[in-house]
Amino acid sequence: MPKDLQEVWDNCLSVIRDNVSPQSFKTWFEPIKPLKLVDNVLTIQVPSQFFYEWLEEHYITLLKKVIRKELGSEGRLEYSIIMENNFNSTRPYSIKIPTTDKKALANPSVNMPLDLGGSKSIKNPFIIPGLKKVNIDSNLKPNFTFENFVEGDCNRLARSAGYAVAKNPGGTSFNPLLIYSNVGLGKTHLVHAIGIEIKKNFPNKTVLYVPSEKFTSQFIDAVKNGSQNDFINFYQLVDVLIIDDVHFFAGKEKTQDVFFHIFNHLHQNGKQIILTSDKPPVELQGMEQRLLSRFKWGLSADLQVPELETRIAILEKKLYNDGIELPKDVIEYLAYSITTNIRELEGALISLIAQSSLNKKDITIDLAKKMIDKFVKNNAREVSIDYIQKVVCDYFDLPIELMKSKTRKREVVQARQIAMYFAKQYTKSSLATIGAHCGGKDHATVLHACKTVNNLMETDKRFKAYVEELEKKINI
Repeated sequence: MPKDLQEVWDNCLSVIRDNVSPQSFKTWFEPIKPLKLVDNVLTIQVPSQFFYEWLEEHYITLLKKVIRKELGSEGRLEYSIIMENNFNSTRPYSIKIPTTDKKALANPSVNMPLDLGGSKSIKNPFIIPGLKKVNIDSNLKPNFTFENFVEGDCNRLARSAGYAVAKNPGGTSFNPLLIYSNVGLGKTHLVHAIGIEIKKNFPNKTVLYVPSEKFTSQFIDAVKNGSQNDFINFYQLVDVLIIDDVHFFAGKEKTQDVFFHIFNHLHQNGKQIILTSDKPPVELQGMEQRLLSRFKWGLSADLQVPELETRIAILEKKLYNDGIELPKDVIEYLAYSITTNIRELEGALISLIAQSSLNKKDITIDLAKKMIDKFVKNNAREVSIDYIQKVVCDYFDLPIELMKSKTRKREVVQARQIAMYFAKQYTKSSLATIGAHCGGKDHATVLHACKTVNNLMETDKRFKAYVEELEKKINI
């Protein structure tokens, strides 16, 4: 393999690694092999047609950028796909497929978002004289729409408020709109959806999405360059300003001060401000009180951990959008297994699909258990009450709705008591929470259930065998 080929690909990987999650890098980029580099055409080998389609669908913009960076504006990318050989030879063969958008690869100006970070290749927009609003790229992700955002009890208030803002930006009492939650619950998706909907409803409005770290780094560059006024003037041009993870402003007094003045200007002129944070304003530390008071002017709405039905709906929506079908039991297993983070839930789904594609295996519940349990353990998953109930109901062949009902049938009561016993043993949930998940029982009922299970294990060998077998299944 020529040295320059490997060097070019290693340089590409170093950039890619900084722009994708570790799990995505391992799944989608480590298996790629560079084959040749001729006349600024880099050929890479991918293990399957599905793999190629996934790269084209999700990472083609990133690949274009790194190829341009390494090979210049004339850079090209071709794929060599390993295909199954159905003839006499057992060796696989490959087919070459060029990238779907050669025009964009050849012309760096095509579909290139405006770089708000002041990179060497694109001038910082804050110091371009006579900057017009039409030149500002929104930095919105086109897939993060309301249509792809699954509504549930966990996010209904925030979504409804966001939709109202999208219909009348700056004209509702939800200004600013602050959406807060723990990581991976959809804050970023929702604010992108609001921005996209505003652009659709009001094409002439300037919408700008900026992560708080980017805002801070831009401000630091502006201070170094003596262009603070350009920085402020640029942000005052915006009709809808979306700042993601505003809690990162904590402790940064100068950044907070300049944002305070931008905030005031936009708000006084009827412009819409949308913020995300990991906590409600009252719990944010290291923030100036005058800024916190303004965060409270509008609406603060939280995104909660999605309930089981919403998690299943999220998986089904993603599969539908990607044109993929999975068995119902596999989808349910995923939803039962990963309960606290939508990002991890979708990551597990992607890993399962990739595992199936790379190993050429059908996606079955057994494959899902092997792969997903490993994925979940690697992500330090805490066993959930929903997951325990699923395992117990599957073992006794009972519908989960029956366990959560008020029925007093002996077999159902016994399964419910075992689920309570394991929930107390393996989760950090309170007795009241456990009882609420098991048919609306109180904490005394949960304590009685645990005592009953312990007593039966000491006196009934068959019952003890049930419990021990279930314990192994829960801890697989």
